[in-house]
Amino acid sequence: MSSHNNNSASANDPRQPLAAKPFVAPMVSPQDLPVDYSGFIAVILGVAGVMFRYKLCSACSHILCPISLKHEEYGK
Repeated sequence: MSSHNNNSASANDPRQPLAAKPFVAPMVSPQDLPVDYSGFIAVILGVAGVMFRYKLCSACSHILCPISLKHEEYGK
């Protein structure tokens, strides 16, 4: 049997909903952002695919381009 009472459990609850604050992401200047490697590699593979007619390079650049756009949209 439990000797705890329901009133004492709710009074000792450490969660305080009024003290909760929403998360605000810190502002970062564009110079401090990390390098977008997937976008850079997509451009290099796309150029190599066009210049040398390598279908594999073109296909890889088509895969990396949406990945780069996704990282840009969601901020990595």
